[in-house]
Amino acid sequence: MRTTGNMRRRCLAGAAWLFCLLAGVALAATPPSSDPSELLAHADAIKTVDNVAFAKLLEQLDKSSAHFSQAQKWDLRYLEAWQVAYSGDVTKARPLLETIIKQTPDAAIRMHATAALINILGFGHHYEEAFSRLDQALDDLPRITDKNARFHLMGEAAQLLIDAGQYDLATNYADQIIADYPSGRNGCIGMYMKIHANFLSGRMRPLDPLRLRALHACADAGENLMADAIRRDMANFAIQQDKTSEAINLLEGSYVNVVSYRYLELTSEYDALLAQAYWKANDALRAEKFALDTVDIASKSDFTQPLSTAYELLYQIDREKGDLRDALDYHEKYMAADKGHLDDLREKALAYQLAKQQVDAKKVQVDELNKQNQILQLQQALDHKAVVTSRLYISLLLLTLASIGFLLYRLKRSQLRFMRLARRDGLTGIFNRQHFVDEAEQALRYAAKSMRSCCLILIDMDHFKLVNDTHGHIVGDHVLKRAVTVCQHHLRSCDVFGRLGGEEFGILLPECTISHAVDRAEQIRSAINATPGDGSRDITISASFGIASTDHHGYDLRQLLIAADDALYRAKRDGRNRVVVSEADFDPASASPSRSHQAAANDVAKHDEPCADTAD
Repeated sequence: MRTTGNMRRRCLAGAAWLFCLLAGVALAATPPSSDPSELLAHADAIKTVDNVAFAKLLEQLDKSSAHFSQAQKWDLRYLEAWQVAYSGDVTKARPLLETIIKQTPDAAIRMHATAALINILGFGHHYEEAFSRLDQALDDLPRITDKNARFHLMGEAAQLLIDAGQYDLATNYADQIIADYPSGRNGCIGMYMKIHANFLSGRMRPLDPLRLRALHACADAGENLMADAIRRDMANFAIQQDKTSEAINLLEGSYVNVVSYRYLELTSEYDALLAQAYWKANDALRAEKFALDTVDIASKSDFTQPLSTAYELLYQIDREKGDLRDALDYHEKYMAADKGHLDDLREKALAYQLAKQQVDAKKVQVDELNKQNQILQLQQALDHKAVVTSRLYISLLLLTLASIGFLLYRLKRSQLRFMRLARRDGLTGIFNRQHFVDEAEQALRYAAKSMRSCCLILIDMDHFKLVNDTHGHIVGDHVLKRAVTVCQHHLRSCDVFGRLGGEEFGILLPECTISHAVDRAEQIRSAINATPGDGSRDITISASFGIASTDHHGYDLRQLLIAADDALYRAKRDGRNRVVVSEADFDPASASPSRSHQAAANDVAKHDEPCADTAD
């Protein structure tokens, strides 16, 4: 079954590996007949273990679907949507799943589709919507009798709640999975989630019998990757308990298998833990080797937690060696990676709180409607003998309604506050990284429809670490806020401005050519360089700029970020305090300033003018 193994490795190589584990079932032991229901059941059974055969079977089923019952057609539509999501086309998969959720009369299929949609929303960092969908689905869960559909949703719920730091709630759903599946593949996954939640919440204890039971269940089910994920948490716990030898034995014993899965996130976590363990064991050479291996994998993906651990360890190793320049460089990278990791955790936690606020508000509204109905019924039933008593009861109910209205007002204010926190950077008040990405991608989509040029400017404050170390973080924060104020003075109302992390900022300029962007960047650079860093004349600050245009890099934000970041790197390398455009956008004929001072002055005069309408 080489094809089966290849497809399984393909599934686990992605960051959304639980999509495959939670949706998969055991391979059917008997060949299917020509009956549509049996063929659909067989397709569902092989979709993760032999995806090539699954895709071929879907094609056959689609050709004969005209003779299917309505229930069979909905089953086929779900499997086709699942395959689209599995292949990585999330943009196409989402509307397919949403249509199934809205229209199918089959509760089990609706639950499977909802669980799949929650997974791709979480993977795409749309945490608030993922939690909102999850809450709606959990309300329907008690009415679902299909055990596989229940497992699919509860698994997604446990994983999403773990990511948001809601470990008690995640453990409740893991316990429900274990109760439904005391052993076997699904039981293995439920036990892993409970162990993982216990470890992250600090409730893991030495000699916990659940760990041994989980390892046996995973081994019996052939879920070796899940067993090695449990060993990762056990090794991490051993390192925290200063049981270094035990941790090294656990990690080295499973390392070859972990690498063979090609699941890069788990590999980077193993590398980071081995680096920590060997560092504690005073084996600096091996510690450095595994830390560098972690950086090699994690820096190419969104694995901020192991990357942060590796950079911190490399900083400590070089500091002990006396290589202070390299140590400082690693420390800066550690701070950036750690901030990215904490920002992602904060974003998930805020999304959970927002969803919880919305649920509480809905419950209060329902309670208010019930109270109003009681008042109407009471008024209709009044007679002359009970007027006084009934009016008193009505007054109490009205007082209750007033209290509920006040509570709704407080909840709404709290909800709006969480929404602002989720979109704005806490220090500068401009867009945070995720909201900048969302707004920039929307602006690029509008620009692409009319083929209008856009430019992306990346800004990085020069020697900002030195300012913090020399003058303190209060002055450093003031430097960042002053730089933001200067930038805002030179921006139009349609420009998208956000803090990407640390001392790095991004500006997307709609309807802007590369020459205009260079002039705008030069104006901002000069203004920053001429602005005192802390409100006095004692500190001179500067910034480096990298620019990329849609004319040469297209309307994909990721490609623009890569090109602008490369230009920013060259600006840093060439001496800082300068503006550099990407190599593809660079015109040798205009290496000197290509526009007159009068043209630049006209741009300054126009920067507050509204942009052209970009609506559909």
